[in-house]
Amino acid sequence: MTEPVIQVQGLYKNYGTVAALRGVDFSVEQGEVFGLLGPNGAGKTTTVEILEGMRTPDRGLARVCGLNPEKSGNRFKEMIGAVLQSTSLPDKIRVKEAIELFAKFYSARANTDDLLKRFQLDEKRDAFYSQLSGGQKQRLALAMALVNNPQVIFLDEPTAGLDPQVRREIYDIIEELKSEKKTVLLTTHYIEEAERLCDRVAIIDYGRVIKTGTPRELKHTSAGTTRIEVRLARPVSDGILAHLDGVADCREFDGTYVVHSTRAPQTIVALVKELESENNELQSLEMFSPSLEDVFIELTGRRLRD
Repeated sequence: MTEPVIQVQGLYKNYGTVAALRGVDFSVEQGEVFGLLGPNGAGKTTTVEILEGMRTPDRGLARVCGLNPEKSGNRFKEMIGAVLQSTSLPDKIRVKEAIELFAKFYSARANTDDLLKRFQLDEKRDAFYSQLSGGQKQRLALAMALVNNPQVIFLDEPTAGLDPQVRREIYDIIEELKSEKKTVLLTTHYIEEAERLCDRVAIIDYGRVIKTGTPRELKHTSAGTTRIEVRLARPVSDGILAHLDGVADCREFDGTYVVHSTRAPQTIVALVKELESENNELQSLEMFSPSLEDVFIELTGRRLRD
């Protein structure tokens, strides 16, 4: 068997008294788009920064293309591309200047004119960085990450803060990388992003990987249940809703009751009867098919965006 392109075993990292990573384990195969899915503060960025050679783990194994990211120098840097959680360039550098500057850092490089066209930046080649929109800045960051034709690409929250249209454009770019058999490690807290883009996902929370698999495999753990989200005129005990007909699990998040039911119609009938008996009112009710959000709730007891 060939060695995984990315190997992480027993990775620990503390910042003072804060345990950012507490024994992270996963591997990524050649050509996979692998997602680290978790809320802010889960340990996603720390993991990626160790794999990029930017941070030193306290203990554990981190390998990319068989190399130690921290100790392999230029040989390692030639193999990877990275889009950090935020990219900042001098305001007065022009788009063409920026990508050509980054190209000169590598012995092997892509055609910068082709990259500008691919990322829809050709018409902005002479524009200052300060004149670009948020989406254009992110496309430039992606172009610079690919300027050395890397084998492995790290994307840390690549669509955070972008509007839906620009987010879809970034999705298209990532899907192009997938079709080119590039190995991509993506961090995200967007459920739809992980489900659409990733071959496999590791759900990470409080510095630990708590579940790994394909989106379909992970969602299968919630198969047979429907998520029902309700808001009520007056709060009730979680326990009351948990005992309704068909309810497998019930949790409350900021005034919204999230109910997982194996028999949604019966649960809704029982809910209405319970509210009538308590002289309470139903303000809203939404139903959802199983998603990675449900898996996360069941495993952690909280919502992904918390």
